[in-house]
Amino acid sequence: MNPAVGKPRGILQQAPGAGIFHHARVAPSPELAGLVQHFWIVRWDLRGCESRVVETLPHPNVHLAIEPSQTHIHGIQTGRFTRTLEGHSGVFGVKFRPGGFRPFLQRSVSTLRNASLPVCDVFGAAAASLEDDVFAHQADEHMIAVVERFLLARLPPVDPNVERIAKIVDDIAADRSITAVEQSMDRWGMRMRPLQRLFNEYVGIGPKWVINRYRLHEAIERLAEQAPLNWAELALELGYFDQAHFIRDFKAMVGRSPVAYMRDAQGRS
Repeated sequence: MNPAVGKPRGILQQAPGAGIFHHARVAPSPELAGLVQHFWIVRWDLRGCESRVVETLPHPNVHLAIEPSQTHIHGIQTGRFTRTLEGHSGVFGVKFRPGGFRPFLQRSVSTLRNASLPVCDVFGAAAASLEDDVFAHQADEHMIAVVERFLLARLPPVDPNVERIAKIVDDIAADRSITAVEQSMDRWGMRMRPLQRLFNEYVGIGPKWVINRYRLHEAIERLAEQAPLNWAELALELGYFDQAHFIRDFKAMVGRSPVAYMRDAQGRS
């Protein structure tokens, strides 16, 4: 079994409910680590319980979501992702590294923005059995082994731009001081237009969006803490011109104001 990975970011707080849930995030084997960020497995049993709505602010990643009768490849979602869970089911996911799906797709990843594709459109007719092959197993490690064999048998030629763009996005995600595209330009020695072209081709969206999304992830984490906040200082720290712009963006993405979100999140911690 490959090692588990850390706590997810971008999951919006919600009230706990009845039912049984399983969520695992597991690193890929070294042979796939250049293209795949991690595998994720979600299972739920809500039989006899109310349905449950889950929401996330998606990352700049392409996902292969394997689900009974609903297996698809999903590009970057620019808005909030909302899913209603009910009954008894599950999803096995492959989260590709930023840029990591470009060698499989063989065209600009921006063509997948806010869109999805059947798995056979990318991997060919042989992929039609992938769903059944995965769900023939119940243990996480066995499901992962099936998907790893599938991907390893279809490894594309090495593309040096994949590692380059992945490192740039990882840098943005890890360094909360990066709030403007110009900072990445200086750090990576690139001009604006080549950087934008690289992001659109390999990530599927521009660098400004990626920076804003990770800073919103940071805001969500900060709002869930118990410490008091200075809203104007937080807005500037996250790269916003003023508090009003931060509140507007936050409400547009999360669906409620920062104050309302903080109140709900802290009330459930």
